[in-house]
Amino acid sequence: MNRRAMPRLLTAALLFLSLAGCQQSPAPADEPPLAGATIGGDFTLTDQHGQTKRWADFRGKYAVVYFGYTYCPDICPTDVQRTTQGLKEFAREHPDLRAKVQQIFITIDPERDTPQVVGQFAAAFDPKMVALTGTPEQVQAAADAFKVYHSKGEQEDGGAYLVNHSGITYLFDPAGLPLATLPTDQGASAVAKELAKWVR
Repeated sequence: MNRRAMPRLLTAALLFLSLAGCQQSPAPADEPPLAGATIGGDFTLTDQHGQTKRWADFRGKYAVVYFGYTYCPDICPTDVQRTTQGLKEFAREHPDLRAKVQQIFITIDPERDTPQVVGQFAAAFDPKMVALTGTPEQVQAAADAFKVYHSKGEQEDGGAYLVNHSGITYLFDPAGLPLATLPTDQGASAVAKELAKWVR
C-alpha cells in the first residue's frame, strides 16, 4: 500500500468512528429552567370549601401556582384566564395528561378574599381550580415560601386599595419541585406549549 495514503485512510477511519460514537450517544434531556431553585414549601391555607389545604396535599400532581387577588383590576384575571385557556389547549392535545395538572390560585389579599370570594373568582374561570386564602400570617408564610413579593397600596376614600405583587405563574412537578414559569404574557398557546415540555 502507498505509504502516503496511510495517514489519509487512518484519518478517515478515526473520523468515521468518532461520528459513529456521537450518533450512539443520546441527546441530553433539557433541564427544567427552575431545577434546583428554592421555590415552594409547606403552607397551611383554607380552600374555597372551607377545607384546610397544605402544600403536601398536592403531591402526585403537577401544580400550576399563581399568587394574586380577586379585586385586581387587570393583571390577575388576565394571567389566570390565559393559564386556564392554556390548560384547555393542552387538554385538547394531551387529554390523558390534563388530569395530572392542578391549577391553584392563592390570594395575597386575605382581608377581602374570604373562602367564598376566592371560590367565586376561581369558578368564573374553571370549577376545578383550587382557590386558597388564610390569615394574614398564613398567607405571608406561603408567599415567602414561593418567593412572592406583595405590598398593600394606599387606601382610597371608601376603603378601596390595590395590592402590588409579583405576577409569576409557576409549574411544579409531582414531588413539589419547581420546573418552569408559564409565559402568560405570551398568551394561552404559549402556556400550552410550555406545559407540553414538562408534563409527562
